[in-house]
Amino acid sequence: MTREEESSLIQKVINGDKNAFEDLVLANQKHVYNLALKMTKNREDALDISQEVFLKAYRQLDTFRFDARFSVWLYKLTYNLCIDFLRKHAENKAKTLPLEYESDEGEVILHEVPDLRNLPEDSLIRAETRKTIADSIQKLPPKLREVLIMREITGMSYEEISATLGTNSGTVKSRLSRARLRLAEILVTSGTFPENYRLNL
Repeated sequence: MTREEESSLIQKVINGDKNAFEDLVLANQKHVYNLALKMTKNREDALDISQEVFLKAYRQLDTFRFDARFSVWLYKLTYNLCIDFLRKHAENKAKTLPLEYESDEGEVILHEVPDLRNLPEDSLIRAETRKTIADSIQKLPPKLREVLIMREITGMSYEEISATLGTNSGTVKSRLSRARLRLAEILVTSGTFPENYRLNL
């Protein structure tokens, strides 16, 4: 689907043609699901998130700005919903342990306390790091941002990206290289990664 076709369908939906949204869903549902599956590692969770993505996209379609591809906007929604899901999933994994103690009257009282031994702090930290990176990606110029999301987050090939954007592979590779360098600079400046990260990129 070309960018012009996307824009035409979006405008139809905004003007009240609900059926036009189905074409947008059909054109993008595979990539949205694959991204959700890649991040959650669970088919049912990926399906739930995909449905939530399109529901949210439909409700917020009037906020869509036509300076970027609709597919890229969907990927951002998907990415953010996955981050929220992973964060909540990590928090909910905290378990409890029984704790017994004897009161002054000699009565044994049982309390449940958090089990911190297996608290998935690493998962939460990774989710927070991914959120920081996602926020940093949004600071990139639109043309650099879209190729980075398509390549690094959705795993699209250079040929697929070229076809989606209507450009050649050389341009895609050039933009991707600049996007990676710019993102590294943003992350270093923000203190997310040390300065040698730019050298290792």
